[in-house]
Amino acid sequence: MKRIALTVLFTLGIGASSFAVPPAWWAVPASRPASPPLWEVGKNPPPNPAIDADGYLAIAKEAAEHRKTHRVTEEEFIRMGREKGTIILDARSQAMYDLKHVKGAVNLPFPDISIEGLKRTLPDKNARILIYCNNNFTDPRKPAGKGLDDRAFEGKMATMSLNVPTFIALYDYGYRNVYELAPLVDPAASKLEFVVKEGEK
Repeated sequence: MKRIALTVLFTLGIGASSFAVPPAWWAVPASRPASPPLWEVGKNPPPNPAIDADGYLAIAKEAAEHRKTHRVTEEEFIRMGREKGTIILDARSQAMYDLKHVKGAVNLPFPDISIEGLKRTLPDKNARILIYCNNNFTDPRKPAGKGLDDRAFEGKMATMSLNVPTFIALYDYGYRNVYELAPLVDPAASKLEFVVKEGEK
């Protein structure tokens, strides 16, 4: 009888083990440490010497003071742009530059403003540089086929206008002779000359 009972228990043990429930799918394997809870994320990020947010905010404040005396009228922008050695810089995207830009302007898209990019495009840090952006021009959205292609000057939020970060970036890289077109201008009535994408009038 005892032998029969042991045989039954042994058999049941094997059956139980063969039908054991596998670990839940959400269980973390013992070989992989659990992720920190959400309230711990971001508390101890690794250092990155190539990114300096505090330094940027400090230089931005300094550049903002410098900028106050470096904003010019449309007439001053035109006069300065005609003087020898002056560079007109368009920091918009290549696509927008190709659609329409101020005559004589060179293009260096803002994401490409870097040590090497500036060396190629603006090698002389003492040269006078004039800048403008989308938010210097009204966006009347003329019907297709009539007038300039106004998609080139699609406006941004005032706090996101490209002139501001462009001015700060140039200042931070050591360019101090930078002047910004100040007013909001209607391209159709502007005294500035524009280069328009081929096929547009």
